[in-house]
Amino acid sequence: MLHNSAHRIMSTQPQHHEVAILGAGPAGLTAAIYAARARLDTVVFEGPQPGGQLTITTEVENYPGFEHGIQGPELMDIFRRQAQRFGARSIYETIVRVDFAQYPFLLWSDTGTLYSADAVIIATGASAKRLGVPGEQEYMGYGISACATCDGFFFRDQHVYVVGGGDTAMEEALFLTRFARQVTIIHRRQEFRASKIMQERVRSNPKIDFLLDTVVEEFLGEARDGTRRLTAIRVRNVRSGAEQVLPADGVFIAIGHQPNTEIFRGFLEMDEQGYILTHPKSTHTNIPGVFACGDVQDRVYRQAITAAGSGCMAAIDAERWLEARRHGKD
Repeated sequence: MLHNSAHRIMSTQPQHHEVAILGAGPAGLTAAIYAARARLDTVVFEGPQPGGQLTITTEVENYPGFEHGIQGPELMDIFRRQAQRFGARSIYETIVRVDFAQYPFLLWSDTGTLYSADAVIIATGASAKRLGVPGEQEYMGYGISACATCDGFFFRDQHVYVVGGGDTAMEEALFLTRFARQVTIIHRRQEFRASKIMQERVRSNPKIDFLLDTVVEEFLGEARDGTRRLTAIRVRNVRSGAEQVLPADGVFIAIGHQPNTEIFRGFLEMDEQGYILTHPKSTHTNIPGVFACGDVQDRVYRQAITAAGSGCMAAIDAERWLEARRHGKD
């Protein structure tokens, strides 16, 4: 993930590379593996969260090839080492400004260093929107999740909460009923933004109940044997102001995602939410030589395996585009 910044730009002579990959999650590092194996001079700007969102995921059980699961940070370290084995280089800086109006493309990092690249692969991801309350950061990945598909399995026969009122929250709640004993939807209003059909499905499911006119004020937990886990939430009724502490095995925050695309505005075509638009069945953006993969352009699936697949596509697209350009066919 990358963020915008007002850092002062110091470098004037760019450091040049054939392929610059922005972001180091499953999409970015898979792109690095393929680009480096194609003998392209490849650098990966790791950004403020090297390894992407999987670095805050404890157990990953749905990535193929790991029968007994693997820790998120360990999986991303394997990705990185595999890319580096083929010659890709990690740069632990954040790109804060780009210029896609000239070629080679220009990139400025938060250290004030100027880079240029023949092709750019954007894999900056999307961030789950947070509630911003005490304990949220501390217990993220230790009872708090933003992905039922990723983590629902770990809450078999437990009582979990889903925070949100849109279609995403309804979908998360319905999916969690496959595993959880009980699912409680917490929403700050009486009315939901979700579609009528999704509301009907949720209301007809006997495992789902509701805590309305309510907001989460704090996540509570305990530390034991060198680890920590969520145990309860403090909630407040927005009408009466009454507060209560409720036991909680898990909480899924489903208030949406925000793609990390702010620095590309004015250059790349995006949808109304800020997701980068790519050509059908490819990773090409509206600017030739700039490609996008992973959650930064995927508002539907948002899985490590789909991100990795699109990272492969982006590297192949970039390699073929560069080859065509060398032969005057771009």
